[in-house]
Amino acid sequence: MRVLHIAYQQLRRYGKTRVSWAQKLTHGLIRNDHFVQGFSDRDVAAFEAPFGWRDLGKGKANKRLLETVEAFDPDLVIAGHCDIVSNETLEKIRQICPHAALAHCNNDPLFVPENVEKIKHRAQVVDAIFVSTGRCELSIFEGSRARIYHMPNPVDPAVENLDNSIKKEFEIDLLFCSNSDDFTKRLELVKSLKDTLQTEMKFKTFGSFGDPPVWGRDYDHALSETKMGLNLNRQEGHYWYSSARMAQLAGNGILQFTHSSPRFDTLLPPDSVVYFDDADDLRNKIREFHNDDVKRQAWAACAREFFHKEMNNKLYAQYILESSLLQPYSHDYVWAQDINPDGCLKP
Repeated sequence: MRVLHIAYQQLRRYGKTRVSWAQKLTHGLIRNDHFVQGFSDRDVAAFEAPFGWRDLGKGKANKRLLETVEAFDPDLVIAGHCDIVSNETLEKIRQICPHAALAHCNNDPLFVPENVEKIKHRAQVVDAIFVSTGRCELSIFEGSRARIYHMPNPVDPAVENLDNSIKKEFEIDLLFCSNSDDFTKRLELVKSLKDTLQTEMKFKTFGSFGDPPVWGRDYDHALSETKMGLNLNRQEGHYWYSSARMAQLAGNGILQFTHSSPRFDTLLPPDSVVYFDDADDLRNKIREFHNDDVKRQAWAACAREFFHKEMNNKLYAQYILESSLLQPYSHDYVWAQDINPDGCLKP
């Protein structure tokens, strides 16, 4: 099948990139033997603009996208986080390729009001929308043109290629990486942990408290030397919502601590991810696993095995394709047990 994937491909970062769920989706589609054409809206806008000023290239980027559609003739168009691409352009794509299905994937949280409006905007023109919050919280998007689905954060065996669950010696005992302070107070929790745990273990907080953020190969190296990690969302409590670091930690065999309120215990196997209720609970559990390598290794190995087997990017990509085209599901997707193929919640 021919798939046009519109997403930011970080071409102008020249290798110093973030781990990209969009890149994992492209990899998964290719591994499932689909012919994928990528289109990086932000990069094309910059390349086409005078002096490289991206805002001046938005119109040209939309024009180039339509040229790409004409040349490639896709069966499925997946639009990720591509704000430069207008809804009018997506409607023109439908006119050019009336046989093609249009889907939108959104991996950002619903506690950011702007993101909710972006999803509602896309829902007016696409056939299917995939959101990284649990399906039971997506009813606010029903009633539009689009069918609504939950999607997880997947692992990619080419990206999450470590297995720290088999290691015992590390440069970093506890890791938290962050580069966003919007809509959050999580650094208050991180600071309280640093104040009480810094004499007991090696705790690194890249991107916070004066520590510079790490990208690309530097981030890969940090993960390779990490024993345990904090998976702290900017806000907690949204069902099955987590930042992409959940898959990055689990997929590399790094034991992770995450808040209990998103209820991942209803999705993930027991004894795989450590859930906490408050700061004292988290601090106690960090100490417990730090001092029990056998238990830490067993839990981290369980999470790694589950993510690589049931939440990998091949299954993720095929789920998005099958849902977008209303095809019968070829796999019993663990994250879609409550979803019918048409996106509706099961009774």
